[in-house]
Amino acid sequence: MTVTIQQDEAVAASGDGKAGKGRRRGLLLLILGALSAIGPLSIDMYLPALPAIRGEMLTGAAQVQLTLTACLIGVSVGQVIAGPLSDVRGRRVPLLVGVAAYALTSLLCAFAPSVNALIALRLLQGIAGGAALVIVRAVVRDLYDGPAITRIFATLMLVSGLAPIVAPVAGAQLLVVTSWRGVFVSLSVAGLLLLLAVLLGVRETLPAERRDGGGLRHTVSTFGHLIRDRSFMAGALAAGLGFAGMFAYVSGSPFVLQEIYGVTPTGFSLIFGLNALGLTLMAQVGGRLAGRVPPARLVVIGLLVSLAGAAGLVAGVATGLGLVAVIVSLFVLMCGVGLSLPGSGALALAGQPPQVAGSASALLGVLQFSLGAVAAPLVGLGGSGSALPMALVMAGLTGAALVAFLVLSRGRTVPAVRNIQTAPVVPAVVGDGLPSELPGDLQGKRPVDVSAG
Repeated sequence: MTVTIQQDEAVAASGDGKAGKGRRRGLLLLILGALSAIGPLSIDMYLPALPAIRGEMLTGAAQVQLTLTACLIGVSVGQVIAGPLSDVRGRRVPLLVGVAAYALTSLLCAFAPSVNALIALRLLQGIAGGAALVIVRAVVRDLYDGPAITRIFATLMLVSGLAPIVAPVAGAQLLVVTSWRGVFVSLSVAGLLLLLAVLLGVRETLPAERRDGGGLRHTVSTFGHLIRDRSFMAGALAAGLGFAGMFAYVSGSPFVLQEIYGVTPTGFSLIFGLNALGLTLMAQVGGRLAGRVPPARLVVIGLLVSLAGAAGLVAGVATGLGLVAVIVSLFVLMCGVGLSLPGSGALALAGQPPQVAGSASALLGVLQFSLGAVAAPLVGLGGSGSALPMALVMAGLTGAALVAFLVLSRGRTVPAVRNIQTAPVVPAVVGDGLPSELPGDLQGKRPVDVSAG
């Protein structure tokens, strides 16, 4: 009887330990998802206020859209700095510095006296936010490999995907009680909350013995190797060009929907939220299919769906079919982005060793946000009197993403995908209901506890 009781107690203790691990890992994924929402929060929350900023500062649409471009350029620069730095110094300290700087620069944006000052401050805000974004992807690569990366990216997109749904609605409601400056104060508060979450819930995922000891020359060499890697560039360019097409929509839709089609700020936020919901749901579909459908096939299907939506948008605008046709086309396009974006990013990172995960994540992010930075003013330069410039830019970038992926992956990505799907993995103690793979190159090594508590 005594032995039986002791065995029962041991089983119960083991179950409690696994449940505790599961809760901590779930908390970690929630924090990482919230950190990956920094980008959508920085961009989407003040979108309904773009016309108001233009009116207050007596400037043009193209100049206001440069505040978006500056943020994207800053995110690119921040990733180039923080990604390689995190390979050398670890993930946690650069992450804390980046989130703290994000909270500060967001507050400074609220006091910008002119559009030029706002552009400069948005650049600094983007640099700080870029550090968080790049390290989130590096942490995922530290812990997961193979199809698990796609599933985790999809899980993070489920969390961060709420930001594009909630942010414009919240921004529109804030404009009822305050000006656009109050939106940036809210972003600063969000940054402080994220800083507290990182302090309490994220530990180091890259131990000192696994860090890269190289300097600047080694970092440049690593970037060069990645650029010459066709498998990496196939996924990275597909993700970058696809993201740029999406950002052409993000930067152009406030003016198109509100000024051309007469949609109110609240109506715009609801339309924007609907499209973000489509993106998020399709990302979850892709995550569910990961491991059963080749990732490259999911990327191609997603890009084809996006291209169909972009073509429908061009046709609808050119023939004057009206607002309903525009909304339907945008929804289809965003659903395709949700299916292709997680898979293309996962394909780019999955074949890279953890020692260069920060650099690979940085280059991936640079391509996404630098191409997005180019797309934003292209939409504005076409003028604000027609939706056709936005539609053409979106269609061209989506088509370029599909062509780049098909050309660069020819004879390269398909074998890599097969290797990814069959890569050896070892179970990690992460608790029930969560992905439990760690990279095969960590076999025989003790899993790293990355959750505080």
